[in-house]
Amino acid sequence: MEVRIDKYLWAIRVYKSRTDATDACKGGKVKVNGSDVKPSRPVKVGETIVARKGVVSYTYKVLDLVDKRQGAARVPLYAENLTPQEELLKLRAPVETFFLKRDRGMGRPTKKDRRQMENLWDALEFDVPDDIAESIAADFGFDDTEDED
Repeated sequence: MEVRIDKYLWAIRVYKSRTDATDACKGGKVKVNGSDVKPSRPVKVGETIVARKGVVSYTYKVLDLVDKRQGAARVPLYAENLTPQEELLKLRAPVETFFLKRDRGMGRPTKKDRRQMENLWDALEFDVPDDIAESIAADFGFDDTEDED
């Protein structure tokens, strides 16, 4: 049995669609044993795959070949997740973007306004809990479920 890397990554649920997996391979975000790969490259048992999604590089070891999408509970039969803890901690990076609310119709901030806002934010030093940051982002219409590549 021979399985393409893009199809394998889709089957073990690394990417949501086969197109996403193909685009990741073409974009140099997937490496097998340290080398960039094309989407059509066949996968072999025992190889190590590194797939970058956003800021995190996930590492997998191929345990068995599969060409059909698997349920999440069955994925460990086909791939072992070797992703280091340091990479997973990148998912919990602090929110470094702050939002200021301006009244409607105020227009763009002046240079003086911008300086005052910068001084205010420079003076503040605190950690925003994840649930509050998500609530603020939702209030401003930002959706944090999208991957940023």
